[in-house]
Amino acid sequence: MRTYFSFIKRHMDYLKTEGIESLSGTIKISGAKNASLPLIAMTILAKNSVSIKNLPQVADIRTLLKLLSNLGATYEFQDEKAVVDTSTLTQTKAKYDIVRTMRASILVLGPILARFGHCEVSLPGGCAIGQRPIDLHLKALEHMGAHISIKAGYVEATAPNGLKGCNIIFDKITVTGTANIVMAAALAEGQTVITNAAREPEVVQLCEILNASGVKIEGIGTAILTIEGTNGKLLHIDEFTIIPDRIEAGTYLCAGAITKSELTLENVNAKHLSAVLAKLEEMGSRFTITPDTITIHPSENIKPVKIITQEYPAFPTDMQAQFLALATQADGTSIIEERLFENRFMHVSELQRMGANITLNGHVATVYGKTQLSGADVMATDLRASSALVLAALVAIGETNIHRIYHLDRGYDSLDKKLQGVGSKIIRLKE
Repeated sequence: MRTYFSFIKRHMDYLKTEGIESLSGTIKISGAKNASLPLIAMTILAKNSVSIKNLPQVADIRTLLKLLSNLGATYEFQDEKAVVDTSTLTQTKAKYDIVRTMRASILVLGPILARFGHCEVSLPGGCAIGQRPIDLHLKALEHMGAHISIKAGYVEATAPNGLKGCNIIFDKITVTGTANIVMAAALAEGQTVITNAAREPEVVQLCEILNASGVKIEGIGTAILTIEGTNGKLLHIDEFTIIPDRIEAGTYLCAGAITKSELTLENVNAKHLSAVLAKLEEMGSRFTITPDTITIHPSENIKPVKIITQEYPAFPTDMQAQFLALATQADGTSIIEERLFENRFMHVSELQRMGANITLNGHVATVYGKTQLSGADVMATDLRASSALVLAALVAIGETNIHRIYHLDRGYDSLDKKLQGVGSKIIRLKE
């Protein structure tokens, strides 16, 4: 079994890629990282040992499991399955040395506070793609009766009389905020109504599992969630399986499109990819879809596209970088507008090093295609930017070296091995 520290050591790895004409074969999609993280945090609400299947082997999962271990929980994680026991959890302080590496660590705030009436969480870190303030989380918890203060870089939350159900209206849609408050409301006293809730499949799965574990939740998959709390009673949570990673799937679909290759994805849910598939169809790709597979049939001529990132079910911000790379190979001018994060175009300068013709005007990128990309030394700046550079490298002339891929390892399970399996000339090397 790989250890957490093996991921840390791999921070000095880089990927060497040579552009090739086409790929061919089948890729199995891993479980969704963004579903796994709140569901691991959810185990804090359980009175039993919880089995989780289809967990991706990525660094963020290891980080959150290590955080729970530091709080007193025990776990085993091997072969995409984890068994997590939080019945032994004794600590309520999530320390900086772990939280700083991953913003999703804030997900332990709601369930720990709901269970113990006290929690301290270091202000989070993660990808530097812009401000992702947790004030919406904290404001909602205050409405539920918590006392919140920030001291020495830590959020200190107390609820000496327990959390109380109430009406919460999010000023803007927040995925982690919705997950945090749903978990807090699960053990609260009375009814909580969340308005303007996130509708992402990852939030839906969290609600479905809580609902199956005795927490009555109405409105799952809609913008209004109604949660009946258990008034502090811990839950019995049965074994469950993580949904497929729609962002990983979208990335490999872009790999098929940019290399004009036919690829089949297994263990994937096309319903979660409606916006991505629609934009790929606009660009000329066609698909054969079954309940758990997608085969992309790409076009010889990639068409330009206009994209605006928005909350689910609209086009996901986590696919913006990959489509920007794809747009460099389109026959015409594409417009990509980023509405969710103000600093999520850091990959543009690296793509320009490879010959991409892109101009930026605030939160709008204009991509002039088609341009012949050339191999270069480039640096990953965040998780999804990393995969965009890999896509560009697949069609670049010569050799591309992608550095700082620890970002990539936070969210993609064995990307280099999966691409090798369909014919890519990509290898992992040490700096």
